[in-house]
Amino acid sequence: MSPVRRIIDLIAPPRMGVPFRWNLASTWVGNIGDGIALAAGPLLVASQTRNPTLIAAAAIVQRLPNLVIGLYAGALADRVDRRRLVVIANVLRALVIAGLAATIVTGRVSIWAVLTALLLVGVAEQFADSGTRAVIPMIVPKADLGIASARSMAGYLVANELLGPPIGAFLFAVGMVLPFGAQAAAVLLGAWLFTRIELPARLEAPTQQHIGHDIVEGLRWIRHNRAIRTLSLVIFVFNLTWGAPWGILVLWAQDRLGVDAVGFGLLSTAVGIGGVLAVLGYDRLERRVSLATLMKACLTLEVLLHLALAFTTHLVVALSLMFVFGCYAFVWGSVSNAVRMRATPDAFQGRVGSVYFFGMTTGLLVGQFLGGLIATKWGVAAPFWFAFVGAGVTLALVWRQLDHIAHTEA
Repeated sequence: MSPVRRIIDLIAPPRMGVPFRWNLASTWVGNIGDGIALAAGPLLVASQTRNPTLIAAAAIVQRLPNLVIGLYAGALADRVDRRRLVVIANVLRALVIAGLAATIVTGRVSIWAVLTALLLVGVAEQFADSGTRAVIPMIVPKADLGIASARSMAGYLVANELLGPPIGAFLFAVGMVLPFGAQAAAVLLGAWLFTRIELPARLEAPTQQHIGHDIVEGLRWIRHNRAIRTLSLVIFVFNLTWGAPWGILVLWAQDRLGVDAVGFGLLSTAVGIGGVLAVLGYDRLERRVSLATLMKACLTLEVLLHLALAFTTHLVVALSLMFVFGCYAFVWGSVSNAVRMRATPDAFQGRVGSVYFFGMTTGLLVGQFLGGLIATKWGVAAPFWFAFVGAGVTLALVWRQLDHIAHTEA
């Protein structure tokens, strides 16, 4: 067996099937494009305006589609051909990015053109992401859903967080249009790779009802499924408590750790390194530790992390804690996604997934807002105390239910 084949088999074991390999390739290629834009996007915004409100608006419009149409996109993914939905959404996303690149080339780019493009790209991403999430349980055996989630996260970490941003910044320095051309090409290639996936036949969802009925039906299903309902609430609360200190993390790093921009960047790097190691070793971890134990361990570490960071004033200690955070956060992501997908019927995968990520986004935004208020009133360490208490109380309330949640598909 050739070294390349061995690497492929290690990343995506043959038992997981060829469709998963095409899906993973599509996701990773798209992650590279998104990672390039992660650095180039803010640089483009800053080149067009120095107005803090407009700069903040650039961040808001990217999250806004999840709040406005996320549930609709999830319902649509349960109604239509999911492969077609993902491909069309990504092609449209590439066209919007290409249109933005054209305004740069012709010298007609403006902050309003950038904001419009970011909003449209965010809308297209909602449909593409909803379809992609709903496809994975169709092509991967239930026993391997955790590994599938970990592999997807590995691509996100390596391409989106570690490799893409420096490439995007370099391309932007060479020529403002280059990173967006590269992103459009990556998105189109990812769409083509997704067309190679052969999906199993599925019963068509009834289309005579208004799609609003589908959304309500999905919410009703979650309400009556105790395990998924509790998991969704845990996701919301832990993102709210996590968002409070993370929203003012740069101020905390400057005031408590005394670091500059490079030191602050190292904190993110530590998270990324921990995450990569965690997702690469997830297979062995899942074979040796039960899902319930993994869930309890990750959430416990989250509570303790907030407490430790509330006391931390040294960069080395903070870097170690961020590394630990990267490890358990991505293990939690793999486990919680696997549990959700295993317990959800195929007909509801799009809707349940959209509610799950809607809760993540809402919790994060609310938490960041609260964190700003708390830090203004009581100092930059106070949001960590808020997170410690809020997450700790929540974990105590759901501790016994985690055993049931972890194996709810049974």
